[in-house]
Amino acid sequence: MRTLIPPRSTADSCKVRLSGRLSSRFSNWLYAFLGVAVGLLPFVVAVPVVAATTAGLPKPVRAVLLLVLWAALCAAAGRSRFARSASVRLANRLLGTALPAPGTDGPPHRLRTGAWLTLHALLGGATAAACGLLLMAAVALPAVWLRGGDRITLLVPVDVAGGGAGAWTLPAAALLAVLACCVAEGTSALFRRLASPLLGPLPAERLAALEGQVRVLAQRNRIAQELHDSIGHTLTASTIQAAVAKELMDTDPAAARHALTGLEEVSRAAMDDLDHVLGILREGRASTSPPFSLTDLHALVDRVRRTGTEVDTDITGDLAAVPATVSREAYRIVQEGLTNALRHGGRSAPIGLRVAATAAWLEVEVANRTHRAHARRRRSGQGVTGITDRVHLLRGEVSVGPDASGTGWLLAVRIPLRSTP
Repeated sequence: MRTLIPPRSTADSCKVRLSGRLSSRFSNWLYAFLGVAVGLLPFVVAVPVVAATTAGLPKPVRAVLLLVLWAALCAAAGRSRFARSASVRLANRLLGTALPAPGTDGPPHRLRTGAWLTLHALLGGATAAACGLLLMAAVALPAVWLRGGDRITLLVPVDVAGGGAGAWTLPAAALLAVLACCVAEGTSALFRRLASPLLGPLPAERLAALEGQVRVLAQRNRIAQELHDSIGHTLTASTIQAAVAKELMDTDPAAARHALTGLEEVSRAAMDDLDHVLGILREGRASTSPPFSLTDLHALVDRVRRTGTEVDTDITGDLAAVPATVSREAYRIVQEGLTNALRHGGRSAPIGLRVAATAAWLEVEVANRTHRAHARRRRSGQGVTGITDRVHLLRGEVSVGPDASGTGWLLAVRIPLRSTP
C-alpha cells in the first residue's frame, strides 16, 4: 500500500526557510557571545597575577598591564593543537564556514590561532557588553514609563514622563533592540570574513591539498582501468566458454565439462584479481593477493585457449627481469588486447601474441587475423584508451589499427626498460 505525502504549501515552505534563517542568525550571534567564555579563563588567571605584582602602581597602568597579560594568555592558548581544531569546528558549526580540518600545527598556525582567540575574546566581550546595555535599556525605558515615569541613568540621565508624553519609549525600545541585533550581526559577519585568513589553510597547504586530490583522482582512474581490464576479460572469456559448453552439452559431454572447468578457473582468477583491486581501496590494508605480471602470461593464454580460440605465442627474453611496474602494466595491456580480440573476432578467429623482452625495450604485439575485427573496431573504446594511457605513462609507443595486409587488426606496443640519456 502506497502512502501519499501531500505537497508542501508555499506558506509552509516560507516558514521553513524563515526558521532556517533565524536559526542561522542565532547561531552566528551565539558564536560572537562565546568570546566571553573564551576570554574568561585568561582573565581569571591574569587578575590575581596583576594584583599581586603591581600593588603600588597607578590604576591606569595596572589596567593596561592587566589587558596586556590577558591578551598574552589568550595568544598562548593558540599554541595548542586542540585550540585550533576546536576553533575550526566551532566556526564551521556556528558561523556556517567551510574550513578544512587543520593539518600540521606549525608556528604560523600557532600565531594565527593565538590572534584568532584574542580577537574572539576581545570582540565577543565587547559585543556582549554592548548588546547587554542596549537590551537592558530597551527593557528599562518602557518599564519606567509603565510605572508612571521617572529619571533613569543609561550612561547619561534620561527623564521618562508618564502618560502619553512617555510613549516614545516604545519605538525607542524597539530601535535599541534592533541596534543590538545589528551589533551582533556585524560582529558575526566580521568573524566570518576573518575566519579564512586566520583559521584557514596557508597557500602551501592548499597546494598540498590539490596535489592530494590529483593523486586520489589518478588512483581512482587506475582502479577503474584495473576493473575494466580484469572484469572485461573475465566476462568475455566466460561468455565464450559458456557458449561452448552449451553447444557441446549433448554431443560431447567431456568437452562441455572441460569448458565448464575452464569457466570455473577463469572465475576464480577473476575473484583473485578483483580482491587485489579492492585491496587498493581499503585504507591501511594491503591487498591479499599479488598483482599479476608478465610471468603470469602463460596462465592467461591458457584461459583464452580454453574458450576454443587458437592463440599462437612467441615469447622471448627474460620476463622476470622486466621492472615490476612495467611488468604489471604490460600484463594488463596483453590481457586487454586478448580480450578485444576475443570480443571482436570470436573464438574461431586465431590470435597472435608476441612478447619480446630485451635489455632496452619490451615489445608486445596482439594480432587478430580476421577482417571481422577490422570491421567492428572502427572506433577506439575504453579498452584502447586504457592501453594508450598505460603506455604513455611508461613513456612508450603504441599503435592500434589494421595490419599491413588490411585483413586483420594489430595492437603494437613498445616500452623502454631503461632511461635514455
